[in-house]
Amino acid sequence: MDQVYNYLEKKLCLKREDIIVLGCSGGPDSMALLSILKDLEKKIHFSLVCCHVNHNVREESFQEKEFLEDWCKKQDITFESMVIENYGDDNFHNEARTIRYRYFEGMVQKYSANYLMTAHHGDDLIETILMRLVRGSTLVGYAGFQQEVKQENYTLVRPLICVNKETILKYNQEHQIPYVIDSSNEKETYTRNRYRKQMLPFLREEDPKYNEKFLKFSRTLIKYNNYIDEQAKKEYKKLYQPDQKSFYISKFLEIDEVLQEKVLNSILATIYQDDLMVIHDRHVELIQKLIQSKKKNSYIFLPDQVKVVKAYDLLSFERQSSAIDTYEIELFDYANLPNGKTLERVDSCESNGNDVCRLNSEDISLPLYIRTRKYGDKMALKGTNGHKKVKDIFIDSKIPMQERELWPIVVDAKDHVVWIPGIKKSKFNKQKNENYDIIVKYY
Repeated sequence: MDQVYNYLEKKLCLKREDIIVLGCSGGPDSMALLSILKDLEKKIHFSLVCCHVNHNVREESFQEKEFLEDWCKKQDITFESMVIENYGDDNFHNEARTIRYRYFEGMVQKYSANYLMTAHHGDDLIETILMRLVRGSTLVGYAGFQQEVKQENYTLVRPLICVNKETILKYNQEHQIPYVIDSSNEKETYTRNRYRKQMLPFLREEDPKYNEKFLKFSRTLIKYNNYIDEQAKKEYKKLYQPDQKSFYISKFLEIDEVLQEKVLNSILATIYQDDLMVIHDRHVELIQKLIQSKKKNSYIFLPDQVKVVKAYDLLSFERQSSAIDTYEIELFDYANLPNGKTLERVDSCESNGNDVCRLNSEDISLPLYIRTRKYGDKMALKGTNGHKKVKDIFIDSKIPMQERELWPIVVDAKDHVVWIPGIKKSKFNKQKNENYDIIVKYY
């Protein structure tokens, strides 16, 4: 762990007047970093605040908070904590991360801190890189995360990025540092846990210095990305109007294709800041398809209620601050929906439930659209010559009134309702043994 001490003392150059907010779970990683910072505090005399978020999903959560609060009291460390009372319908990990960082940023403001530190280590970096390689990301996204991220009023720092989990556990054992274990880290239902338990042992066996190689890979990508960013920045400044959050499509199409992608990534970076986990390469592809579309007026939705609007030669980015009443989105390959769900055209799918629809393009009029319900909407039912009102289908399915307003309805170019995702399929849906050339998945 000498690398961590050297980084904090000599590279980051911590000083007496510094104020550090540390996000701490009480696990082995964050307790190791808390212990290191406490040691340095005795030497440098900066101010240290330990902040804990109780995710409130396990019985042990409240005991873990008490453990950490008691340890901080004994070490004379300022302690702050919060409990997440309610979660929405979004991805649990993404939502918890968003709440966590908002709380930490609130603590940074409360104490006028100039550093926010987290205990992400080298193995976390590798897991993130592998996950993004599989799911798709941007160039900087493939790099995982950086050791330092400059924010407007503070710097986000991850001091443990240069060491792996094994090194941290040895350090805790040698220095008799207590910690708690999160039992959910063993559950392979979580994607990250599968990478940790299945991929990292293989990499460790192939090369004991695997974490150093991935750290070099990450830093190399960041270096090249920064160079391309400098070139793209010039185009970005010429092209994008931050106050209007828009640019002219004709001017955008004049620049090099690589720089086009970088400009779009730069725009998304300004919108999503350091939260790149919710954005990947298919979102950029979705924007590019919107730009290339022959439709003069159209729009798409991105995560966190960001709306991208094409109006003739102008492309603009809007974050929806109020409730969305209606929408209509053309389905290309992929669409993020205002209700937080996704519709995607896939090559294959084993499911035969209401989360997937199989269509034959000869039976319908393309393209497909996703929209909110309209008064009088009806859907042709399979196996009968009759229709049923969409309103009645919602009632039969016991969908709450407030959810019906944003629930996606998939229609063809002639406005025939072909599917109510997650609820009911129309006569146009095909079984696995029938002829179809379109598969759409809802998740």
